[in-house]
Parts: sequence; structure tokens; C-alpha cells
Amino acid sequence: MTPWVLTQRWNDLLFLHYEIAPEKLRALVPEALTLDTYQQRAWVSITPFWMNHLRPPGIPSLPFISQLAEINVRTYVTFGGKPGVFFFSLDASHLSAVWGARIFYRLPYWHAAMKVKGRGGPKIEYRTKRTHGPKPAELRAAYGPVSRPARVYAGSLEHFLTERYCLYSASRKRLYRADIHHLPWELQAAAVDLELNTMAQTAGIELPATPDLAHFSRALKVLVWAPERLL
Repeated sequence: MTPWVLTQRWNDLLFLHYEIAPEKLRALVPEALTLDTYQQRAWVSITPFWMNHLRPPGIPSLPFISQLAEINVRTYVTFGGKPGVFFFSLDASHLSAVWGARIFYRLPYWHAAMKVKGRGGPKIEYRTKRTHGPKPAELRAAYGPVSRPARVYAGSLEHFLTERYCLYSASRKRLYRADIHHLPWELQAAAVDLELNTMAQTAGIELPATPDLAHFSRALKVLVWAPERLL
């Protein structure tokens, strides 16, 4: 395998998982990808977090460059039998990161005004509002862990939703895959107060007011590889 090109650490990450009928998502995912389901149901997840220690190999992370907030809206897919994630949108607080990911990874990144309070504490206050793009998207939430960390077991819904080691993106009928690597997730049940959530509406997805599942992860180091063209 070729060397990784980026490392980063994800912090105070919240998984908001919503069960969706597959027919409501199929047309929103590139035709070349197979929509992945768990017991015949598809899922959409919204994941706010903040990252630091963002850097390429051999270069130290720098303050104000290597730290940013991000939130993404994703579903679950396979290609050639390899499970991964497909992003409907990703919002980030650094404009340079937005354009870098758009150009290099062909991902639908947008710039947003974002605030994260209580980092590393028992309660995280997260605010994001998209500042450019064709449609508005906003989330205002407070969340925190309410159980001890635990690894998920193979075959469980939690494993299906989190243990994925690549992302897929599409551009001009071309398909790309970027591999990622990290240790298995250690998840905690999360208590969430959702004041506003319009993140999925920009993709034409209407979500219920309350997620079906909510999980928290305090920190996870991630390695990212360059994208590979598949089609």
C-alpha cells in the first residue's frame, strides 16, 4: 500500500444516526455505488466534531492551521464488496481546508461559521451555520457521554455504522475511493439536546426531530490515504 498522506485526531465526536427507507436514498447516491443496509434499512448519520494535529507526514502540526471544526452528513455504501461511507455534505470552519478537500478529494465541502464550547468536558455545545453554498445548513446542539467507553462487536448495528475504513466520492461520473485507518471505535451512549438541525435538508433528506441512535467518542487518531480513481 502507498504511504498515508494526512494524519489527524477527531475529538468530541457525536454520531446522530437516523434509520431511512432505502428507496428514499437510492437516487441520491451515485449509481456505481451499492447502498449498504442493515436488516434491509438504510441509515443517514450526522457527525459533528473538531479535529487537531492535522498534518502530512514529516511535518509538525501548527496552531490555527492544524485545528478546525467539521460536521458531515453521510450514508453507507459498498463498491466491489468494500464497505465505506458516502458524504452528502461536509462543512468545515477553515476555508483553506474546504478548498483543499474539494480539489484533492472531490468531496462536497462547504465553509461554515462554527463554534465549539466545552471541549474535552462533560457537555459540548456545538454551533454551525453554512456561510457559502447553494442552500443553508445549520445545527445547534449540546451533547455529552452518559456511559463508559466500549468497543462494538462485529455484526452489531453500531459496528455497521462506525467501523468503515474508506470514503467514496464522485465527480463528473468518475468514482474515487480514499482509504483511512484508525483503531476500533470506543463508543459511549450520548445524551443530546438538539435545538436545530437542518444539515440533511440540503441533500433533500427529511429527518425526524430525534435520532434513532446517538453515540459519543472522545478522541480518535486517523490516518488518511490519497484518493484512488475506481471508474
